[in-house]
Amino acid sequence: MTFGLAALTFVHVLISFMGLFSGFIVAFGLLQARRLDRWTALFLASTVATSLTGFLFPFRQFLPSHAVGILSLIVLAVAIYARYARRLAGAWRWTYAVTAVIALFLNTFVLVAQLFQKVPALRSIAPTQAEPPFVVTQLVVLVLFVAMAAAAAIRFRDAGGPLRTA
Repeated sequence: MTFGLAALTFVHVLISFMGLFSGFIVAFGLLQARRLDRWTALFLASTVATSLTGFLFPFRQFLPSHAVGILSLIVLAVAIYARYARRLAGAWRWTYAVTAVIALFLNTFVLVAQLFQKVPALRSIAPTQAEPPFVVTQLVVLVLFVAMAAAAAIRFRDAGGPLRTA
């Protein structure tokens, strides 16, 4: 690995962890009907940056990671539009909650895939990521995030009146 690629990898991973950390704070805020404006800005910016820097890695063919990156950018565009352009008015409130949680899910999905690739113990039980331990893990993550998105949409939407910003 060249120095440039190592530096890109380091920056990409650092930004990814910032997105994951701030994303979980934002998600728990949504569950409490709280906007958490600064955390939200950090989450959205770092998650966009994560997806964009992922496209800077050299590749020869379109990979599943590229599809996830494109999907993530589309979901983030909707979340950003709902949050900042539409100011969470009406249905944009629950739309933002759901798309923010989906963006966090996509980052978490990639994290799980990377853990199964990079951690020897996990790689040994799912070397191709088609084996049951990997599939079951991703399924559990998906179910947890679907539940979180539904709860966030309901609680954030039903907050009534101006949302607490903290």
